[in-house]
Amino acid sequence: MVNLQSKPHFEILDGLRGVAAISIVVFHFLEFVYPDYSENFLGHGFLAVDFFFCLSGFVIGYAYDDRIRTIGVWQFFKARLIRLHPLVLLGSVLGLIGFFIDPFANSWETYNTIELVLIFLTSVFLIPYPVMAERGFGLFGLNTPSWSLFFEYMANIFYALFLYKISRRTLWTLWGIAGLGLCLASYRAGTLIGGWDKSSFWDGCARISYSFLAGLLIFRSKWLVKTRIGFIGLSILLLLALLVPYFSWNWLMEALIVLFYFPLLIVLGKGTALNAGFKSVCVFFGNLSYPLYMTHIPMIWIFGSYYTTHEVSTAQLSWMIILGTAFSMGLAYVAMVFYDTPVRKYWQIKQGL
Repeated sequence: MVNLQSKPHFEILDGLRGVAAISIVVFHFLEFVYPDYSENFLGHGFLAVDFFFCLSGFVIGYAYDDRIRTIGVWQFFKARLIRLHPLVLLGSVLGLIGFFIDPFANSWETYNTIELVLIFLTSVFLIPYPVMAERGFGLFGLNTPSWSLFFEYMANIFYALFLYKISRRTLWTLWGIAGLGLCLASYRAGTLIGGWDKSSFWDGCARISYSFLAGLLIFRSKWLVKTRIGFIGLSILLLLALLVPYFSWNWLMEALIVLFYFPLLIVLGKGTALNAGFKSVCVFFGNLSYPLYMTHIPMIWIFGSYYTTHEVSTAQLSWMIILGTAFSMGLAYVAMVFYDTPVRKYWQIKQGL
């Protein structure tokens, strides 16, 4: 048996992942309120996904670089499937339920049974199927965040087949090429929000390629900056990147945030001392982040259906977002405790992981 959890965690980085996940939930609420992102105070909330990608590259390198040759590629794939796919399945189920029970829309009536089965199965097996026009032809209409999981899987496959055995010089070269690709994607679209729908698929490739490689490079280069900035300080720095206003050179600003700012935050997180009083908070946020990310969208779509068909005052909107975010966190906690954690433990024991 290989214990993949034997290494200590960087709890501050876990906590930052939770802050990023909560930011994405709020951003998705506000997308319906401010279709023009330049009017949204959290208009760059989508960049939290790039932070996820960078953190993932660092974590994969930290957890597997020194053991993948021992456990083998197939064992690595099984470990990643057990870690990620239970919530892919749950997100698909919740997405299908939310699609049917949305009391403010009846979009499901436009699909026949075979179409709905195909939409659900492709969601479960993470096969892009952008056919739902009312949901922007997203790669995964039932559970939109699955787009980033698709690219995460691609990065994991590439890591297991190639990246784990390349030299640091080659990694630097790939990092540079991916950085140019990211800048090109941002310049061409004027933003880095792409990757989630049919028309911007290749932008998603650029985003995962650069950020995953950057995270892996952070680990292998052993970069470390010791500070006392702490969890609150780093959380503020992360949020500042999501709160920056739009301006004429927006594409460059977003690219710079992803190219340099997010990797810097991870380097700082590695070397920042964690106050004992925040350790439990960071662990909780870290554990909750993935369930929250994968289960919140069905409610967001129902909110969007309501908001676009009803008059909503500013006070009502504020309470809806606050309570909706709290509900999303509660649902994620239930999913984590009663589904994700026990399912993963069962399969880890069964597979000897």
